[in-house]
Amino acid sequence: MAPQIVPSIFAADFTRLGEEVGKVVDAGVQMIHVDIMDGHFVPNFTMGTPITESLRRRFPHLKLDHHLMIEDPDTYAPIFIDAGASCVSVHCEVCRNLDRTLHMIRDQGALAGVVINPATPVGLLEDVLDIVNYVLVMSVNPGYGGQQFIPNALNKVRRLYRMRSERRLNFAIEIDGGVGPENIAEVAKAGVDWVVAGSSVFHASDAGKAVRELQSAAEEAISIRV
Repeated sequence: MAPQIVPSIFAADFTRLGEEVGKVVDAGVQMIHVDIMDGHFVPNFTMGTPITESLRRRFPHLKLDHHLMIEDPDTYAPIFIDAGASCVSVHCEVCRNLDRTLHMIRDQGALAGVVINPATPVGLLEDVLDIVNYVLVMSVNPGYGGQQFIPNALNKVRRLYRMRSERRLNFAIEIDGGVGPENIAEVAKAGVDWVVAGSSVFHASDAGKAVRELQSAAEEAISIRV
């Protein structure tokens, strides 16, 4: 099955956020990516719960995939879930008790994801893969949009794909950072299920068309994968 494109509103025009999200929803998007940054874990700040609440009201059936790039996910994950987050991913680099944090997210009613930065090995996740609903592989260093794709991320994706098959698990594999028309085929072939795309969607002249073209390229790549 081809991966689904998950547009990241970090790259959207916030003066027209509802319109921007509406365009990609009209193009068939079922989930959008919401980056939460605290200025400590990463050197940038982004949106709080009012954005989540507004999106949930306007798009009640849309999955809201929240990526918490923050130092205190245990405090803020429940707050974002209450605001309308459907999926919440936390960085293994910052969670002192990752097992407990992931169980807490699931107990609060959201899908639980774990994130690994480019320098973090996949092996650190071995003991939580049976808990998580998804694993997010960062293909750029988190904090800023528009960065260049780090190719080693695909080796991590392939390893996770093998581990999932060997252990008969069913977590989704997500990738985030630097994905666009030039590498979407390679990303799809590696075994990704969810492809986060920010600049390549919302910086295009037509966001809806950009989503459709990325989705089509991913589907074509999967159809010829050997």
